[in-house]
Amino acid sequence: MHELSIVMGIVKIAEDETAKIKENTVAKIELEIGQLAGVELDALNFVWESAVKDSVLEHALKTIIEIPGKAICADCNREFYLNNIFDSCPNCNSNFKGIIQGKELRVKSLEVI
Repeated sequence: MHELSIVMGIVKIAEDETAKIKENTVAKIELEIGQLAGVELDALNFVWESAVKDSVLEHALKTIIEIPGKAICADCNREFYLNNIFDSCPNCNSNFKGIIQGKELRVKSLEVI
C-alpha cells in the first residue's frame, strides 16, 4: 500500500510550507490526483486519518480533484480520454500515444489558520 507513503509525503510538504510562514495549522488542503497516477483513492482516504494524526493536517478539510486521463494518438493525432494507461486510440486503435494529463499528483493549495 504505497498510499501511506504518498500521504506521508503530503504531510511533509504541508509541514515544510507552514514552517516557512510560521503557521502550525492547516484548515484546508486541496489535492490534484490524476486517474493515471496509480493512486487508489479509497486506500488514500483509508490511511489519511491515521497518517495525518499529530501533524499540521490533523484537522484540515481535504478536497481531492480528480484529473481525467487524456492522451494524443501518435498515429492519427486525435486527442482522447482514457481510463487506463493501456487504452488504445478509439479512432484508429493505435497503442502509440502521448499522455497529456492524468498522471498528476500534487498539492494544489493549503489554507492556513
